[in-house]
Parts: sequence; structure tokens; C-alpha cells
Amino acid sequence: MKRPGKTQGLRHVALFVPDLVAAEHFFVELMGMMVEWRPDADNVYLTSGNDNLALHQVETLDGQGSLDHIGFFINDPNAVQTWFEFLQACGVEMLTEPRTHRDGAISFYCVGPADIRVQVIYHPPIAGKEGLGSH
Repeated sequence: MKRPGKTQGLRHVALFVPDLVAAEHFFVELMGMMVEWRPDADNVYLTSGNDNLALHQVETLDGQGSLDHIGFFINDPNAVQTWFEFLQACGVEMLTEPRTHRDGAISFYCVGPADIRVQVIYHPPIAGKEGLGSH
């Protein structure tokens, strides 16, 4: 099966953090990111304009490490299903079916090398800036 074009790149990382306030301070005040969305008290999504960093509050890391997942952006919402079918046909272990999230994003999760959780995601705020379908 042929790969469905290119992604817009590895531009999303989600981290587990035991101190959300300190993590947000580091990435916003010191690194210059902006808050894109704060869905609740335990989660905040940051951006530099062309990327997305999710910070998820946890009590402790409990040996799980701080990486939740990495994400590849897709500018066309319809292409998420195409990527799902392609990766599934290539024997990649799928963790979820494509679904629409509460912020309008559409994504699925699969298992990459070294058991890294990989998300393929259409993220409207970034896709809107870049124009649908740009590759």
C-alpha cells in the first residue's frame, strides 16, 4: 500500500508532569510559548504558533517517564482515516480508531518503535493557519 503523502511533521508532544504550574512557567515564561487551550485544571496545551505541547498533570511519574506520546500533524481532516488504514495495512499496532476530540481535533493512536505511542492528528488551529491540504 502506498503512503498517503507527507505529514506536516512531528509537531506535537504530550508530557506527564507532576508540577503543572512549574512546567507551564518554564515553557511559557522562559521558552516563549503561548497557552492555546486549557480544558481543565489538570491539562494545558501550549503553542509557538506551528506546534503543540500538551502538559498533563500527574501525581507522580511512577517510573512511567514523562513522555505520553508524540504526534504528527495532518492538515486535511479526511486524511486521518487514510493514514489509519495505511498504517493498519502495514501491520502497525493500532491503539485507537480515529475519533473527534472535544477541541475539534481528529486523531488516532498507534504503537511506534520502542513502544512509543504515536498520534496522527488533524489539529484545527494549526491546520487553519497553514491551509487545508498543504503538503
